[in-house]
Amino acid sequence: MEIKVEKATDERLKELGVENWSPWSCGVSKFNWEYDCNERCYIMEGEVEIETEGGKTKIKKEDIVLFPKGLKCTWNIISPIKKVYRFE
Repeated sequence: MEIKVEKATDERLKELGVENWSPWSCGVSKFNWEYDCNERCYIMEGEVEIETEGGKTKIKKEDIVLFPKGLKCTWNIISPIKKVYRFE
């Protein structure tokens, strides 16, 4: 399973309707997570390294990220993160 990351543009954010997504934030920490459905998020602040069986993916401010259903990973939050998200 692959984490898909794209750089945000104003047009893409509008197309996705990001202004209506749910907020989430977390301080520097490390934890395991499993996705029971697809989640798309927009990183508003911070930096995170996501570790999966396939390797490590860094995500940071202004990234749009798609986490696929069934993904098991470890979140290593490097600097406090603020994101908005929706389940697909």
